[in-house]
Amino acid sequence: MTSKVAIITGGTGGIGQSTAKIFIEEGTQVVLADLDEEKGQQVAENLGAIFIQADLAEREQCRRLTKATLERFGRVDILVNNAGFQHMDPIESFPEDKWDEMLKVMLTAPFLLTKYVWPSMKKSGWGRIVNISSIQGLIASPFKAAYVSAKTGLLGLTRTTALEGGEFGITANALCPAYVDTPLIAGQMADQATLHGIPVEEVPEKVFLKSTAIKRMIRPEEVASLIQYLCSDAAGAITGASWTIDLGFTAQ
Repeated sequence: MTSKVAIITGGTGGIGQSTAKIFIEEGTQVVLADLDEEKGQQVAENLGAIFIQADLAEREQCRRLTKATLERFGRVDILVNNAGFQHMDPIESFPEDKWDEMLKVMLTAPFLLTKYVWPSMKKSGWGRIVNISSIQGLIASPFKAAYVSAKTGLLGLTRTTALEGGEFGITANALCPAYVDTPLIAGQMADQATLHGIPVEEVPEKVFLKSTAIKRMIRPEEVASLIQYLCSDAAGAITGASWTIDLGFTAQ
């Protein structure tokens, strides 16, 4: 992937940073997008990446992110739609504004960014789009109505993108990880403990890993390695697929 240009959203998180590190080691120019400008600039400086602050719930900021990347590098070859967050509440009390925001960040933004990078990928006859869904795009969980809906929708977007992109050398694939050891998951611990009526320290064993064959959290670099493969020339015949990386969660 030498001389390629990649945009990674949610770039300051565990999966985003690990993916950027691998890409940069291969010679890819990486643009990280995230909300937190101070943290983003620091992460980008440490990795040797470019940071662009963007609120992906805002359509114009999705456009600005793509435009700024194209103006700087002249192309976009890889798009990793990784940004997301979780909110837990029963449907009857789920905040409507939180529903709107989550679908904008995790479903509308991937569509918009795909649309905006499409002409560049089509022109070069090569493109890789990886959407980070979740096992909860395959198997629902209670109290996560917006998250599950967005991650399920992302699988449909991936398949459609794959069908439209094939003739132009553009592939699109989705990853469906189980619980990855990231700050996003760490932030759920207290809510999960409350919902299940257990101490916080018991959440990994009794909630996150209860249904997995491998009894440990997924490492961000393990997800990043799969992204790396799907964005390589070696994966040129793979498109429209949903890749589980879930410790055996969905094997039963």
